Amino acid sequence: MAITIKEWLHGLGLERYAETFQENDLDLELVADLSDIDLKDLGVTSMGHRKKLLRAIESLNVPSPSTNGQMDVAPDATNTPSNLTAQISQAERRQLSIMFCDMVGSTELSLR
Repeated sequence: MAITIKEWLHGLGLERYAETFQENDLDLELVADLSDIDLKDLGVTSMGHRKKLLRAIESLNVPSPSTNGQMDVAPDATNTPSNLTAQISQAERRQLSIMFCDMVGSTELSLR
């Protein structure tokens, strides 16, 4: 038996958003495509609720292993250009801080 969006949200303790999800024609298949910004647009203003939903959405995307222990992926779908482009577009950006220290006299020493 397939779980509905209302049951899924109820299981998360976020049933207050069930009507909003249904009004926007979102089902569990489409929920996997939602981002933090999409959730804000839907009216999920609480940061905690958005994080909870995003974690639950990630757990929906976990691929199930097939009977032979390998993942259910089409054999030629892993290295197609469109698949690689999709993986690149989902890359995470992180800030990097770099600190440069110049010890007294080290520049003069390096020139010698």
